[in-house]
Amino acid sequence: MAEKLNSMRLLERYSIPYTIHKYDPSAPDAVAVAAALDVPAAHVFKTLVVSGTGTRPLLAMIPADCQLHLKRLASLVGVKHLDLVPREVVERLTGLRIGGIGALALTTKRWASYLDESALDHSRIYVNAGQRGTMIGLAPTDLVKVVDATTAAIALRHGEVCNVPYLHDRGNKASSEE
Repeated sequence: MAEKLNSMRLLERYSIPYTIHKYDPSAPDAVAVAAALDVPAAHVFKTLVVSGTGTRPLLAMIPADCQLHLKRLASLVGVKHLDLVPREVVERLTGLRIGGIGALALTTKRWASYLDESALDHSRIYVNAGQRGTMIGLAPTDLVKVVDATTAAIALRHGEVCNVPYLHDRGNKASSEE
């Protein structure tokens, strides 16, 4: 391994096992990253930076193929309204490039972190290591422990809460009942 990132050092400090997965950093989104890693999109978690009036920025980690349920997250945080932080502001706040944002790389910011509870359905999930082109595979319970994340149903897939793995994530065709 050529370069050890702060996120990797953090996991090693906690003696947490992880795997490193490289991909083409020009991948346009987290779904493309999942395809490049040859894993279901539901196992790759993108990290979004969110803020609202009177709140510090916070991190929301949701599956690659989902959208953030802003109203539900706002309710969890105890505010009326949250918004995604604009891209150019995210890079300035985090010091990381879009596509390289990861909660493990931002622990020194001490921002609240929220992880969609669907992560707990998997033995391993993939999160950004803090650099475009590098993902870390680890147990979701280990991620929760290290970043002190709150788990809750904060993601939407096709308008429905992402708390049940879809059949197509297991290689079968999804039914209309899901």
